[in-house]
Amino acid sequence: MSAISAQEVKRLRDVTGAGFMDAKRALTENEGNFEASSDWLRQKGLASSGKRSGRQNAEGAVALVRSGDAAALVELKSETDFVAKSPDFVDMANQLAQLVADKGEAVLADKADAIDDLKVTLKENIELGRVVRIEAAAGNVLDTYLHMQNERGKNGVVVELSGGSQDLAHDVAVHIAFARPQYLSRHEVPDSEVEPERRLIEAQAREQGKPEQAMAKIIEGRLTGWFKERCLLEQAFVKDEKQRVQQVLGDATVARFAQVEIGR
Repeated sequence: MSAISAQEVKRLRDVTGAGFMDAKRALTENEGNFEASSDWLRQKGLASSGKRSGRQNAEGAVALVRSGDAAALVELKSETDFVAKSPDFVDMANQLAQLVADKGEAVLADKADAIDDLKVTLKENIELGRVVRIEAAAGNVLDTYLHMQNERGKNGVVVELSGGSQDLAHDVAVHIAFARPQYLSRHEVPDSEVEPERRLIEAQAREQGKPEQAMAKIIEGRLTGWFKERCLLEQAFVKDEKQRVQQVLGDATVARFAQVEIGR
């Protein structure tokens, strides 16, 4: 029998949802016969992963890896907590994060088949979620934080500081993990988010019968509170709520930060 071609394997995978190695083995066992190979996969219980692709996968694991001046966050998504904390699943997430930290995000294309095979093995809709890589600029400080729960990472943060210490970068990373800022400062919040909130605040103030002469001040005051919930520099620091993050930073500045959390 002639060698099994990559095109034949792909066709069988597309139809059955089986992993690469399972599809290739099926074709080999059945001398390249497509229908017989499809039946073989169904009999072995290996042709069902395609049916899982539409199922919700709000669980998973976050892996965080440092490599030199770079750090990577990778989210691997699953349907259940049980699968998310399994050794094979956690190991795959860690492998992916290591690859991204070492070589960049593009290398993950080479792991598509491995993720498909894991989907078949663990019988869930498993897929790659968010991927972030930050490499510190020369002279900058990089630090991370990973919150573990049920034997796998659930909330990972990477922070790059300019002009700050390693300890300060770590404290900021911990703060981000729990305060969950969406933006660095209010200047980064798009008008498409600010203006609807401004209109809502004004409508609420008028509904409450606030005086017209005080309306502008009321709107700006409430909008400032809204920014404090979303913007890192304006948030109350989790280790000392009397200070804002901007005050804790002193002369240091946050160059970049990223957070990946399961379920958000």
